[in-house]
Amino acid sequence: MTSRPEGLSAYIAVTAAYWAFMLTDGALRMLVLLHFHTLGFSPVQLAYLFVLYEIAGMVTNLAAGWIAARFGLTSTLYAGLGIQVVALLALTQLDPGWAIWASVAFVMCVQGASGVAKDLAKMSSKSAVKLLAPSEGGGLFRWVAVLTGSKNAVKGVGFLLGAALLATLGFTWAVLAMAIVLAAILVAVAVLMPAGLPRGRKGAKFSEVFSKSANVNWLSAARVFLFGARDVWFVVGIPIYFYAVLSDGTEEGNRAAFFMIGTFMALWIILNGAVQASAPRILRAARRPEADLIRAARGWAAALFIVPAALTLAVWLAPGPETWLTVTLVAGLLAFGAIFAVNSSLHSYLILAFTRSERVTMDVGFYYMANAGGRLIGTLLSGLTYQIGGLALVLGTAAVMVALAALTSGRLSAQTDEAPA
Repeated sequence: MTSRPEGLSAYIAVTAAYWAFMLTDGALRMLVLLHFHTLGFSPVQLAYLFVLYEIAGMVTNLAAGWIAARFGLTSTLYAGLGIQVVALLALTQLDPGWAIWASVAFVMCVQGASGVAKDLAKMSSKSAVKLLAPSEGGGLFRWVAVLTGSKNAVKGVGFLLGAALLATLGFTWAVLAMAIVLAAILVAVAVLMPAGLPRGRKGAKFSEVFSKSANVNWLSAARVFLFGARDVWFVVGIPIYFYAVLSDGTEEGNRAAFFMIGTFMALWIILNGAVQASAPRILRAARRPEADLIRAARGWAAALFIVPAALTLAVWLAPGPETWLTVTLVAGLLAFGAIFAVNSSLHSYLILAFTRSERVTMDVGFYYMANAGGRLIGTLLSGLTYQIGGLALVLGTAAVMVALAALTSGRLSAQTDEAPA
């Protein structure tokens, strides 16, 4: 390239660090889910393993917005990568001889640390885009779409990697290998990180993390319902349903099921990431004013509702786990992923468009606190609804939550001088 946008080198370094983190995050999610399912954990117990991960994310995002404003974005990015390395190393100490309650408590605590790490890295990366992206020609939407879309594609590879490592290396060696690789990447990023990110301001107050913007607050509410709708089926319901359908109970059957489930989850995330990266072109964002994109957020949320509603009806009408139902679920959930990706990309752009540069870490932290809250609700409901009503109740709950996301998106305003929330 003969000319590089100012801040591009820092953007590339931040994106590379985020990729490395999300690869281990996706792999760890699949490792924990499948490993403990084979140990006989119930759907609700599996959901418990991820509860502290989401709670920690909510608390972290509030604090991280202030920490980044006070000490700088690189400090929170490095902290996120470092904590993830420690969490991975801690998991290698898990003893199969422990009682179930001890294993659950230990993994919940480690997952809580991983949740802190994930949201430190996410908040840092997303806030950096607001500060580094060119402001003209739809540059902000393009840069955030590339970061978010590529992150999801990498996380999808992580799902496949986690399932493959579990089937080949086993749980402990898989986790240890990821810790070593991520530690090496942390050192490389810290050494090679170019200038371009702010170092923080001493006068930042913690009370500033709570947004007074109506648009930021309504968008955060929509984010709660959007990600709750995804995780209510994604975390426990669909993986456990597919395991029951695909595994014959033998060791070879379990391994084959691991690979097929990991492949599906990976393809879903990779498709989601590819569509997110393409969202500016799909929406023709460079030629549309902000008001049009706000209206698009409402319409795409309404379109997303159709998919889980139709899948709920299909599962309810099916007499059992038949082949046509499995094919319908795979196709329907891939369609859900594509439409969900456009919704998510719009949200990621709008939060940066609504906030001001001087409080970007605060608003992004608050917004991703809502994101973590949605994942927490979805995680809890995923195990609970599957245990109570099976897949039909899981998908029906997802449809209700998407409808709520559409309603809250409808409250967004195109006015620049909006009333305080």
